[in-house]
Amino acid sequence: MTDGGEGKEPRKPVEVAPPGRSTAEQTPQERHEWGKATRAPEERHFLVGPRLRREEIARLFRILSDFMRGFRALHFLDPVVTVFGSARFSESHRYYALARETGRLLAQAGFTVMTGGGPGVMEAANRGAREGGGMSVGCNIELPHEQKPNPYLDLFVEFRYFFVRKVMLVKYSTAFVCMPGGFGTMDEIFETATLIQTGKILGFPLILVGRDYWTPLLDFLAGTMVPEGTVTAPETQLLTVTDDPAAAVAQIVEAASRLSGETAAERPRPNPLLGERKPARSKT
Repeated sequence: MTDGGEGKEPRKPVEVAPPGRSTAEQTPQERHEWGKATRAPEERHFLVGPRLRREEIARLFRILSDFMRGFRALHFLDPVVTVFGSARFSESHRYYALARETGRLLAQAGFTVMTGGGPGVMEAANRGAREGGGMSVGCNIELPHEQKPNPYLDLFVEFRYFFVRKVMLVKYSTAFVCMPGGFGTMDEIFETATLIQTGKILGFPLILVGRDYWTPLLDFLAGTMVPEGTVTAPETQLLTVTDDPAAAVAQIVEAASRLSGETAAERPRPNPLLGERKPARSKT
């Protein structure tokens, strides 16, 4: 499947090079494996500081290419809910089951379910979306370990740059469901919360699912950050928490109905002259 990947089955991952082998020691196939081995240390070079002007100009075009790939693939999706969460939970874990049920209910409510496209919570939400008869989308980032495409994607896009991928996960979403996760999930939660706090996005629910997991974080916000004045008590209410996928979906449906009037007129339509078409879910 290509990066656009509309209407096709996802590529199967190839075998991963043994841990400890450098990129130079890997075969071309290993270096190009989706989400497992970075093809080039491009983002690391981008973040180390100034480079030659010609390198920076070339990098601008690569960043533009990343954005264009995402825009073309995701532009015509139905209302999207992004599900964040860890890649490390197995199918037998309770959080996998919770994410799967959440994905199913979101699909049945008419939402496209978008994740990072990998295993764990991401796989569970995409799987639930398939089972609910909805569209299942993955936005991956090239990583040296952990991620591989899950088999429940109708469409996936792979990005070179983390910041481009994060823009896509937020730009096309009308709500955010945060399952238990690690550093990456925390980054996604608080970047999204900052965008809501500063008015860059308005009225979009940010829901934490898994009360036991998230309660210590919420206690830190209310018990430490509010007294220190780094956040206000109303700002802590930007994050809501539940154990009930149905309650989370009901909150998203209610918010979507309030926003539908102002977003419906703005929703673009594919232009056949530009080779555009709306992504379709897989028949399998």
